[in-house]
Amino acid sequence: LEFDLATNLVGQPLVRQQVMKGLRQFLENPNPVKPLVMSFHGSTGTGKTYVSSMLIRYLFQRGLQSPYVHHFSPIVHFPHAEQIEQYKESLKRWIQGNLTSCGRSAFLFDEMDKMHPGLIDVIIPFLGPSWVVYGTNYRKAIFIFISNAGGEQINDVTLALWRARKDREEITLQDLEPAISKAVFENPQSGFWKSGIINEHLIDFVVPFLPLKHHHVKQCIVSELIQQGLEVRPGVVQEVADSIPYFPEEEKLFSSTGCKTVAARISFFF
Repeated sequence: LEFDLATNLVGQPLVRQQVMKGLRQFLENPNPVKPLVMSFHGSTGTGKTYVSSMLIRYLFQRGLQSPYVHHFSPIVHFPHAEQIEQYKESLKRWIQGNLTSCGRSAFLFDEMDKMHPGLIDVIIPFLGPSWVVYGTNYRKAIFIFISNAGGEQINDVTLALWRARKDREEITLQDLEPAISKAVFENPQSGFWKSGIINEHLIDFVVPFLPLKHHHVKQCIVSELIQQGLEVRPGVVQEVADSIPYFPEEEKLFSSTGCKTVAARISFFF
């Protein structure tokens, strides 16, 4: 996994560092005191879903198809605000049932920024440092929250540091944490709003995904061409990279869509 992250995850040194630190500490401990809870934040196309899929692929034999991996999307699973009480009951029963059948289960919560405030609090009993909840030992489970929330603030901090002549590779978690906290955990629109998960400090690792620069996008294009079995032609790589929007308007430093639209744009050239 560490090698795969170093080789295939483009432009995210902080992510590699945080994810490997979290997993190593957790998996090497035969008796963890609580489940591993990681929260991924960043704008579109920076690698959040890619990294979560990669982790699952290495941890579970059938990857995302494993019966012990459970993926929630608010738009798919919890679409109606008026049914929130029903969702709470279902979510609690679902997690409890799955942890009963396998204490090493993984739960992925996508688009946390679209989750109804209050809903996520029903999983608090499963995240804390108790030994047993509802008759189930659940301390070896993994929870991953994925969110675009905080992406704008991460981008702003990265840009401000660049203007202050601080290299992107030198950015630390401490540089970004206050901005993420304000955007994500203090935002009334967020699924984390006034959540006990935040108040009780149940998130072990906040993982920020930085905006990608022009040369990172080129790396994504080369990887995609190879994956599709297409010839890597420098002219095509350049054209695809140039066709992607960048911000801010004057400097055009960072890709507005990360690497998300790369595969679709390549199809125009072949």
